[in-house]
Amino acid sequence: MAQQTLLSLPEFQNVSTGALVVKEPLNFWGGARVKPKDTKNSEPVYEPATGRVLCDMIPCGEEVDEAIKSAHSAYLKWSKLSGMERARIMLEAARIIRVSACNVAGLKKIAKNVNIYTSYLRMVFIYSGQHIQLPGGSFAYTRREPLGVCVGIGAWNYPFQIAAWKSAPAMACGNAMVFKPSPMTPVTAVMLAEIYKEAGVPDGLFNVVQGGAETGGLLCHHPMVAKVSFTGSVPTGKKVMEMAAKGVKQVTLELGGKSPLIIFKDCELENAIKGALMANFLTQGEVCCNGTRVFVQREIMPQFLEEVVKRTKAIPVGDPMCEETRMGALISKPHMEKVLGFIKQAKEQGAKVLCGGERFVPSDPKLKDGYFVSPCVLDNCRDDMTCVKEEIFGPVMSVLPFDTEDEVLQRANNTTFGLASGVFTRDIARAHRVAENLQAGTCYINNYNVGPVEVPFGGYKMSGFGRENGQVTTEYYSQLKTVVVEMGDVESLF
Repeated sequence: MAQQTLLSLPEFQNVSTGALVVKEPLNFWGGARVKPKDTKNSEPVYEPATGRVLCDMIPCGEEVDEAIKSAHSAYLKWSKLSGMERARIMLEAARIIRVSACNVAGLKKIAKNVNIYTSYLRMVFIYSGQHIQLPGGSFAYTRREPLGVCVGIGAWNYPFQIAAWKSAPAMACGNAMVFKPSPMTPVTAVMLAEIYKEAGVPDGLFNVVQGGAETGGLLCHHPMVAKVSFTGSVPTGKKVMEMAAKGVKQVTLELGGKSPLIIFKDCELENAIKGALMANFLTQGEVCCNGTRVFVQREIMPQFLEEVVKRTKAIPVGDPMCEETRMGALISKPHMEKVLGFIKQAKEQGAKVLCGGERFVPSDPKLKDGYFVSPCVLDNCRDDMTCVKEEIFGPVMSVLPFDTEDEVLQRANNTTFGLASGVFTRDIARAHRVAENLQAGTCYINNYNVGPVEVPFGGYKMSGFGRENGQVTTEYYSQLKTVVVEMGDVESLF
C-alpha cells in the first residue's frame, strides 16, 4: 500500500500555529519515507513562534549510502530521458506545488517556487553544445552532460525554496540529488520529495537525508557524489569545500553577507525608505543578502531616520500564519539570544538604539514562549563596530552617514563579504558607475531583495562562488565533453 504524503495527512489540514505535531519519519529515498535505523541521537525541532516541539529530527548515519545508491540508480534512468520528457515531469511538479499552495494553509508562500520549474523548462531546450568546423571537412562538437549524483545542503531560512533552487536545475540537467536540510527545518524538503514522486520522477531521483555536521560529512566524502551545493555560513562552507576537495568534487557555495545599501541625497526618498526596510526586515532579517549596512548621504540622514524609525515601530510582529503579520519569530532561542547579544554589544561600542532591539512578547498567549525580537534601527554606527562588520542575521539595521561617492564605495567594499549590494539614486550614470565598482555578486539599483529565478544569484569574495538560478546555473550542474570527428585519413608521425 502506497504511503500517504505528508500534505494529505489529517494533521496537515487547516494547520494553525501551535497545532501541528509531525510524527512521521522524515528521511526519504527510493520513493518513500524511511524509518531510521537508530533513534538514539534524535534532536527536538522547535516551532519558532511558540517554542514548543514540532517534531524530532533523527540523523542519518550509514543510511546515507543507501540514499546515494538509490539516487545513482535513478540517475541512470533519468539522464537517458529527452529534454522534453524531463520537462513534462517538472511541469507537473510545478502544477502540484501550485495546487498544494492553494489548498493547504501555511503553504501559500511556496507558490512563488513554481517559477523555478517553468524557468528551467525553457533552459532544457537550450541545453546544448557547440559545433566547430575544422580543416578538410573535419569538425568537432561539444555536448553538455549531467554530472551524476549531486548533494544539496540547505539552510534554515528558506527551507523549501533552497531545496527547489538546488534540485530544479540539477534535475533539468539530468542529475539526481540527495538533499540534506538544516536540522532546524527538516519537514518541507520531504514535502518536495513527495511532490516530485507524484509528478513522476524515478524513485530515488530526489532523496532527503536528515542530520547535522556528521551526516553532511558522509555526503561530502561519498565516492559516488559528483557535486556539492551548499547554502550556509562561511565557516561551514570552508569545511564543505575542504571535504569535497579530497574527492575533487565540484562545489557551489552560497555563504553569508554583510551587504551595503547606499542611499544618495538625490534618491526618491520614499522608495529608498521602502528599500531599506525590505533590505533589513524581510524574513525577520534572516536573509543572507540583506543590506544591513545602510549608508545614507549626510544631508538627508535626519529625514531618512525619522521615517524609517516611524515605519519600523509600526511593523506588525506576531503569528506567521496571520495575513496581517509582517515579521515572525527568529529560528531558535540560541539564535535569538545571539541577535540580542549583538545589539547589546553595539550599545556598548557606542551605537544608539532608535527603536526595537528587545525580546518581544506578542499579545497572543500561545506565542509567549516564541523567539520574537522587535525590529531594531541603530544610529551613531562606525565602520569598526562589530554590528557593522559581522553578519547578525536578525532584524537589525545599522545606519551610517557618508559624504562622497568615492568615500562610500571604499567603505562599502571594505568587507570580506560580497554577496549583494544596493544603490538608490536618480542619477542613472552614477547608478551604473556605483554598480560597476561595488564588489558583490548582485547589485540592486533603486530596489532591494527582489530575486527573480531567471536571474543568477551568488557571491564574490568569502560569500562564495558558483551561481544559483538563471541560465548560467546549467553550467554548474553539467560537464562539457568535446568530440573531435576526423573526416579524412589520419596523418601520423609514425
